[in-house]
Amino acid sequence: MQYPAGLPTRFARIARRALFVALGASVLMVSQAYASGTDQLKQFVSQVHAARGSFVQRELKAPSGAKNASDAIATATMNARTSSGTFVFARPGKFIWTYEKPYQQVLQSDGDNLYVYDKDLNQVTERKLGGALGASPAAILFGSNDLDKNFTLSDAGVKNGIDWLELIPKSKDTQFKSVGIGFRDGNLEAMELHDVFGNVTLLTFSNIEKNPSLPASTFKFVRPQGADLITGGSN
Repeated sequence: MQYPAGLPTRFARIARRALFVALGASVLMVSQAYASGTDQLKQFVSQVHAARGSFVQRELKAPSGAKNASDAIATATMNARTSSGTFVFARPGKFIWTYEKPYQQVLQSDGDNLYVYDKDLNQVTERKLGGALGASPAAILFGSNDLDKNFTLSDAGVKNGIDWLELIPKSKDTQFKSVGIGFRDGNLEAMELHDVFGNVTLLTFSNIEKNPSLPASTFKFVRPQGADLITGGSN
């Protein structure tokens, strides 16, 4: 078969470009697939300025053999106390964490104040947020991106396809001794909160929408009609 003059050369150039693109895409996929849990967390904190989604929360007694992040998942049985709901946040310090089942409660921050609304009691507790987020687990999702200032980070391996890392608070004045975070392909999958009393809170996330457009009024708290207001100091 005869080709017009110069056609094979053009085919060769196109083939080379396609090969380079394919190789580049492969390298990118490999680098993303093998990004450590620590790298994925830092990317999440730096790139995700706001998000919303759903969560399931399980509370259980820490297993005696739990040595690192993700051990709690194996013991999150039907006996664990379970609740669920939705969340939305915008960095730094603005969030709405809504429990929908089995009871209704809202934790909301406008960046300056923290409001806790208990629907059953029809009561709102208001406190100054201050610097309370600093070394708390909430800072990881809702705070600024200075995690290294408040936590010591280390990778904790892969389990069930999830890349885990462990964060140890640098401050001794905290009720949490460690926080485990799991990512899959850059997406937040789970958190484990290990407190100083040997309890574990396991959070699993779903339906996360990154950087949604949020109206300025999203985090302005409006006290439900008739709800009692209790004010306090900083958390």
